[in-house]
Amino acid sequence: MVRNAPLPLYETFERVNTIDPELFVSNRVKRGLRNDDGTGVVAGVTRISNVHGYLLSDGERIPDDGRLTYRGYEIGDLLGATTPADRFLFEGVCHLLLMGDLADSAGLQSFVAALDAERELPDGFTTHYVMNPPTDNIMNALERAVLILYADDTKAESREPDHEIMTAISLISRLPRIAVLAYYSYLSARGGSMIMHRFIPGQSSAETFLSMLRPDRQFTAEEAHLLDVMLALHAEHGGGNNSTFACRVLTSSDTDPYSAYAAAIGSLKGNRHGGANAKVLAMQAAIEEGVQNWDDDAELEAFLERIVRGEAFDGTGLIYGMGHAVYTKSDPRAIICKQFARQLAAGTPFEARLRLLESIERLAPEAFAAVKGERKVLSANIDLYSGFVYGMLGIPEELLTPLFACARMAGWAAHRFEEIVSSKRIMRPAYKSITEPARFVPRDER
Repeated sequence: MVRNAPLPLYETFERVNTIDPELFVSNRVKRGLRNDDGTGVVAGVTRISNVHGYLLSDGERIPDDGRLTYRGYEIGDLLGATTPADRFLFEGVCHLLLMGDLADSAGLQSFVAALDAERELPDGFTTHYVMNPPTDNIMNALERAVLILYADDTKAESREPDHEIMTAISLISRLPRIAVLAYYSYLSARGGSMIMHRFIPGQSSAETFLSMLRPDRQFTAEEAHLLDVMLALHAEHGGGNNSTFACRVLTSSDTDPYSAYAAAIGSLKGNRHGGANAKVLAMQAAIEEGVQNWDDDAELEAFLERIVRGEAFDGTGLIYGMGHAVYTKSDPRAIICKQFARQLAAGTPFEARLRLLESIERLAPEAFAAVKGERKVLSANIDLYSGFVYGMLGIPEELLTPLFACARMAGWAAHRFEEIVSSKRIMRPAYKSITEPARFVPRDER
């Protein structure tokens, strides 16, 4: 795109848009919708899930073991004891989130059939809307695809429950296909091969993704099971995360479902939200290169201290994958993710890299304490291990956040349903104007 000559606004961008930080304090503004103690401002109530990471006592946060529940069910009970024979974990979680209860065998079979029936895309969709024009960002392709699917829906403006449910089912089913097709379009534009496998009816969402992504279409039951677990772990995480809240905000305005879900994808695309697992992969690569002996705790901790001081990796002082806005002692998703990662990595070259991540998890609190001079509870979050898992499955980095969106589509839909039925009020927070009165001057006198 050829841009016109710069406007004067470009030169004054910072000055025009800068607000003195003290004004946020004096006006008691909850920046980022966060309270002074870091907790989120309560914007609603929900039955969908609960993210628990600490206790409050006399206004202080007391670290506690992390818990994540979907509709009241512990995530460990839903996923912890499963095996590769359980092929539809993600689909079962989707049923729970959307329908409100655990499906029995017949109910799950019916729900899986409904997803399977929606995988087909409209005629010409891939050629005209996924491949052309190719995009530098697959999240952008997903967002665009969702908005274009609006045009194929003759009842797109309906808010009836049956339409809302079927729209959600359709997008849950189609997004993994669109993500893989968009990836190969992205690859082809850079000189790679364009592979366009058909989906295979009867496969789970995880199996469909792997089958369409891999040139030879081959995968093991264990690999599909691990991806199934990952999709289920990422399917929902409370109403307060940025993308889910974005979906709720747009829903509160009574817009169509496609617009609300596209906005959620746009939010997840943001660097502060959906890309942490890629940051972990980049950090791990830097550690692997900078530490000669991965099993030497002293050498590894010294390198982690350099990261905390901003002397290594990206200079931010952050050890990515450690710490969380809610979880303190533990992230239950990270525990489950690591459990299944160990099973798949055992006896493979990935085992040494997994041990390195576990050492980072163990030594990061020591490195922070050594540099900052204070000790605080610091545990691994799911991002420390999720990028590693996707790497074991051969999923390219460009697809990590899109895969997150494919999974979270279920949670977004559940929150949209709840907003439609129970809120019925447009979200409109207040902003206090700090502009001083100005005297108008006619243009020829300025």
